[in-house]
Amino acid sequence: MNAAGTPEWVVREDAAPPAVVALYLRQVLGVRSPDELPHLRGVEAAPPERPADEQIELERQWRAYWAMTVEPLAHPSPVPLDLVAGYDTLVALPTEGFALLEREMLPHAAAAVSFAREVQARYAARTEASGGVAYRAYAGALAQHERRVGRRAHSFELNVQVLPLAQRGVWWIGSLTIAVTDGLRSDIVAFDAAIAPIIAEIA
Repeated sequence: MNAAGTPEWVVREDAAPPAVVALYLRQVLGVRSPDELPHLRGVEAAPPERPADEQIELERQWRAYWAMTVEPLAHPSPVPLDLVAGYDTLVALPTEGFALLEREMLPHAAAAVSFAREVQARYAARTEASGGVAYRAYAGALAQHERRVGRRAHSFELNVQVLPLAQRGVWWIGSLTIAVTDGLRSDIVAFDAAIAPIIAEIA
């Protein structure tokens, strides 16, 4: 919407390689959180055993890195960021407090980047094949919501990461960001039903 004085909404949809890399690392490093978010399909993982205190610290560092990756404006780093070797421009970590995570992620760079690029390429191909107009699904859900509640929707922003998750569904992964399974996103009827509660919550 862009008429003067009316609410506006913005939906940004992607299969962002930085987010995919973070989830790939979560899996191969054996990070458990966020507990409710399924694993990625097609990732072979055999995480090493670590002392309990080291595992706790690794998970703390990964959670902070995940927050900065998913919603960087909401989670700025208090110190400068530096790119991690082998990850092209897909991973930047704070220069202080992330030595353990950086050390653990280095051996996985090539595989993680390759996986993320493949996911992005498949998403781009699906988007192009469907006409490249992702917003239509959200506009339809929003129109249904407005008819149901009898008012115009409030202004909102929503970021959507379309990911090859092992379980079909939709999950909040940030205050303005959801993850949706790629198969669900490709199923028009099922996606309409799945996105309706999200729209109702924010609009």
